[in-house]
Amino acid sequence: MPKRKPPLTPDEFPLEADEEKVKTTDGKTIAEADSEATADEIADRLNEHHDREEEDRWSA
Repeated sequence: MPKRKPPLTPDEFPLEADEEKVKTTDGKTIAEADSEATADEIADRLNEHHDREEEDRWSA
């Protein structure tokens, strides 16, 4: 069974796509995709999810 990585922390957002890699703000690679377009989509979706969680936290 693969070793699980720790969850991302708020200070690692927003994520960025760098060619076929998804990276945190400090440049740490957290995922590799099959294409640059897929890496962009992954970063966008994770950033949107993080933004919604932050909004929910503030509105609660």
